[in-house]
Amino acid sequence: MDGAGAGLSKRIIKETQRLLQEPVVGIDAIPDEHNARYFHVAVAGPEGSPFEGGVFKLELFLPEEYPMSAPKVRFMTKIYHPNIDRLGRICLDILKDKWSPALQIRTVLLSIQALLSAPNPDDPLDNQVAEQWKVNEALAVSTAREWTKQYAKQ
Repeated sequence: MDGAGAGLSKRIIKETQRLLQEPVVGIDAIPDEHNARYFHVAVAGPEGSPFEGGVFKLELFLPEEYPMSAPKVRFMTKIYHPNIDRLGRICLDILKDKWSPALQIRTVLLSIQALLSAPNPDDPLDNQVAEQWKVNEALAVSTAREWTKQYAKQ
């Protein structure tokens, strides 16, 4: 991390080292070679979820204020999910009002992985998808599987 690590807090350096040395199962988070605050993330669709078998690319960025403010995270891979909109933005409490400096990049990634296992149509970011999930869950799950096959193939 020559040059790229300049001006990084010890905390970010430690978190990055831990992510690389003790990766979370099903999640790869690699710091960008030009900007150590920017991570290329790949999340495997959790087993038993409609996203199983897919690999979803995300970007995670640590703002200057991190850890006082939450990382910015979004899906780059298209996904059919009530809590993720077409721009890849994620509706997750810890990325907004429930953020705490005690949380880490690792916690955020685990929470996103959990969100894939348990979509929450009652707190939607994409109302159409959420409506579909509530009205006809089987169809929503089948659409999510289709999109996973189409957009999230390895």
